[in-house]
Amino acid sequence: MANTKRQLFLKRRMRVRNKLRRTNRGRMRLSVHRSNKNISVQLIDDVNGVTVASASSLEKALGVVGSNNIDAATKVGAAIAERAKKAGIEEAYFDRGGFLFHGKVKALADAAREGGLNI
Repeated sequence: MANTKRQLFLKRRMRVRNKLRRTNRGRMRLSVHRSNKNISVQLIDDVNGVTVASASSLEKALGVVGSNNIDAATKVGAAIAERAKKAGIEEAYFDRGGFLFHGKVKALADAAREGGLNI
């Protein structure tokens, strides 16, 4: 029986999330979501179940409203690193969800690392 694209995505997402739960050492989770038109990222405290910081390409201040390209991902990654520093967070683990780690997702992670976030 052939799996649909969505089923494969969900299976990959759960595999990544479960591995991160096993290796979690009290760090925050940097969760990425990529749609066809935008990219967003959240810094989540799983212990308390709250979002500490977030950034998205929908924010007018970043200047990339409605774009979903590598440039937009880089700006969103730099913004989340800056907001994490303001919140006093230096370490997080990267939750790519079911998305493959290349292209936009990789650009976002690299920009967050360059901004000082230890992923």
